Amino acid sequence: MLKHIGSHNDRKVVVLFRQVPSEDHMCLIVYSDLLPRLIHDEVMRCLESAPGQQADNLADALHRILMADGRNALEVIHKEGFMKKVQTSQVIMTPTPATKIRLDELNKLLAEMALGADAVKRMTEVDSQSGLQNKKRDNSPPPRNVGEPAIKANPALAVPALQAGPNDVLTDEAIATQQLVQANRMRNEATSLLAEAARLESEAASLSPAAAKKSAKTVNTVSAKKTTVAKPASVKSKSATINSVMKTAAKNVNTKETKKTKV
Repeated sequence: MLKHIGSHNDRKVVVLFRQVPSEDHMCLIVYSDLLPRLIHDEVMRCLESAPGQQADNLADALHRILMADGRNALEVIHKEGFMKKVQTSQVIMTPTPATKIRLDELNKLLAEMALGADAVKRMTEVDSQSGLQNKKRDNSPPPRNVGEPAIKANPALAVPALQAGPNDVLTDEAIATQQLVQANRMRNEATSLLAEAARLESEAASLSPAAAKKSAKTVNTVSAKKTTVAKPASVKSKSATINSVMKTAAKNVNTKETKKTKV
């Protein structure tokens, strides 16, 4: 299969430009049977080469070729008047002997393919950047911060404040029920916190046994100090002390009055 070859009015042509800028319905061709031997051989050599077959327009490849006399092949074709402008609908492309297609239809098909390729490429890039293609959604919970409890309080389990209706009165039974519910929730949260504290202590012991022992010693010391705090005196002992002080004061007053009377 060879690109850039076809016929116009039953004459063999080589298509240099499939479309003319600002005139998409026109193209630039050369009649191969009218070319001089030197130019014909250079054009056909370029057409059959890999760069010529890879080029969208054969003129791009001819522009990079120098002829035997050192002149640019495309400039020679243009200056010597071999380049002709005709309508794309009148040119029949024959990439193979059994394949024929009008140049205007081929141009339309290639334009659609180019737009489709660009659209597919763009969508592929967008999908790869935003994670929309062939990427599984990660439903695992986010990692915990250091010291963050493994079990967080669920806001959905929070007990709403008990409110009475406009014509209702809160009874002691309703209040007591609400307090019991709150107490159970706090107890569950405390159990979770204690379990998390035990887990953290275990991790700390595996990471640094010395630090874990030091922390345990500090906790035991604080607990012992709390245990040895003096208990407040009972009401009875306070009353006895006050009575004793009052009696002593009254006795001193009576003694002073007796001394004044004797004087």
